[in-house]
Amino acid sequence: MLELQWPWVLLLLPLPIFMRMINQSQSSSHTTYWQYNELFNTHEKPRLRQLSISLLLLYLAWCILIAGLSRPTWLGEPNYIPPTGRDLMVALDLSGSMQIPDMTLNEQPADRLSAAKEVLSQFIQARKGDRLGIIVFGSKAYLLAPLSFDLATINQLVQESQIGFAGEQTAIGEAIGLGIKRLQDIPAEQRVLILMTDGANTAGRVSPLQAANYAAKQGVTIHTIGIGAEQMVVQGFFGPKVVNPSSDLDEPLLTNIAELTGGQYFRARSTQELKMIYQLIEQLEPTPSEDVFQRPQTSLFHWLGLASLFTLGMSLLSSGRLTLAGKQSS
Repeated sequence: MLELQWPWVLLLLPLPIFMRMINQSQSSSHTTYWQYNELFNTHEKPRLRQLSISLLLLYLAWCILIAGLSRPTWLGEPNYIPPTGRDLMVALDLSGSMQIPDMTLNEQPADRLSAAKEVLSQFIQARKGDRLGIIVFGSKAYLLAPLSFDLATINQLVQESQIGFAGEQTAIGEAIGLGIKRLQDIPAEQRVLILMTDGANTAGRVSPLQAANYAAKQGVTIHTIGIGAEQMVVQGFFGPKVVNPSSDLDEPLLTNIAELTGGQYFRARSTQELKMIYQLIEQLEPTPSEDVFQRPQTSLFHWLGLASLFTLGMSLLSSGRLTLAGKQSS
């Protein structure tokens, strides 16, 4: 389907004809600027025919130029974009304990943050049609990326985040509060916050349960993830020993936060369990939204511009031949 962005430009099409009529109405003694007027009195049919062709090409070039200036755009067939209607905020813990190497990547030991970033990267890449935002928190909570469809940039920002960027402690309440603030301008049924941490609330002025209660009032669903293995072999003074690296994880708190807001609490003891958790979250029933259609647009201006230049060149070439013929006959 063809659409004109500036259709009013087409009003300029008869402008050369009006100029010609004005010039013809002037006195014959008045100097005219129409370069072909001096040839109108000739009765030589070949020259008149060539003159008509030149004038016709000149006016055709004008018409093509005006058509191009009207900004014609070809609209392709509409493409249907499946709506999901989800706006997801992910709060990622960057406290010092996230550097504990009790996870694995490619069958090699890895710290918790590296495993979290790997799994979160896969989750982000699968969010086609969703808006995603990232919050990082430690002693303070900070917005790393606002809600956006630009998943590539969000993924890059996540991969560049490092332990200690937000401090060494864990401010869970402030992370929830910031998530509520960033989700407050969207419909209540679409507000989802995923909170991933490996510890307990040790910083911040906001109580996590107070923040969770306020989130429930604002219609924000919070899914919490507790990350960290339950057993880890460390080298002690008397040799290797088995310890629980997740002894600081406050599971009752994370469970209460999820229950208060209508979400779920998940426990990730390994990288594989973390992947399964994000797969479960991915399958959450999305909220239907209005259908979205996208139509590809192709501008035709440059093609018409080239055609106008070509036609103008043909007109000038014909005019040059006509002038040469007039000189030879004289």
